[in-house]
Amino acid sequence: MEGVAQFLPLILIFGIMYFLLIRPQQKKVKEHQAMVAALRRGDQVITQGGLIGKVAKVKEDGELEVEIAEGVKVRVVKATIAQVLNKTEPAK
Repeated sequence: MEGVAQFLPLILIFGIMYFLLIRPQQKKVKEHQAMVAALRRGDQVITQGGLIGKVAKVKEDGELEVEIAEGVKVRVVKATIAQVLNKTEPAK
């Protein structure tokens, strides 16, 4: 019984850490993955580097082609998209 009592504070600290740090971080990662998976042509996005552009092409290998100015397109890794500003309506 004394052995369990010694580890009780450690167990409580781990439980608190899980609910305050680990679980919210996992939820944030899932939301980001869903946002990246839902990207489509025409969406206006912000990259983690601060570039704002419009998605010109969604490639299958984890890349996007983003137009940052008239006729200027760059290849961007999907995971580096920080935010979607304007979503386009899906084609009917």
